[in-house]
Amino acid sequence: MAVAQTSTGSGEPNFWQAGQGEGWGARLGYHDDYRRLGLVYETAPLWSHQSSGEWGRVTLTAELGVAYWDAQHGHPDSLWQVSATPMLRWWPNEFFYTEIGVGVNAFSRTSFADKGLGSAFQFGNHIGVGALIADAHRIGLRYSHFSNAGIKKPNDGLDVLQLTYTYQF
Repeated sequence: MAVAQTSTGSGEPNFWQAGQGEGWGARLGYHDDYRRLGLVYETAPLWSHQSSGEWGRVTLTAELGVAYWDAQHGHPDSLWQVSATPMLRWWPNEFFYTEIGVGVNAFSRTSFADKGLGSAFQFGNHIGVGALIADAHRIGLRYSHFSNAGIKKPNDGLDVLQLTYTYQF
């Protein structure tokens, strides 16, 4: 399927893009002290709004994921994570997007890479940019911060810069 832009009949653009359905994604994260490798299932848009002007479109999807973290230094040197995150994406055109999301996470440990997480329950805050590279293939760059928002001490948190890939069908 190809990317296309059609008119609504009123002369206003109506962005339609291949791969607006559900999909699978891979997330490869990096920090000086640790790495993160994740697999994500993304739902089809739960909500979408097409602007009447040239502001593009906004979509809301849900990401459900599992990730493995591996520390280069510090103890413990690994942990697992499961996550559920609503992601809001703004598509100013049919190729590029920005995204933001806040979700809930469960970690297999309360410490990792010499950091005290305080609790297995963590919030995940995400902000990123990306592009549709071919049909239903997206790549992006995302910054994520995980912490328990001060619910329990310590609350060192984890930060990671991620390369994202998503295939939607």
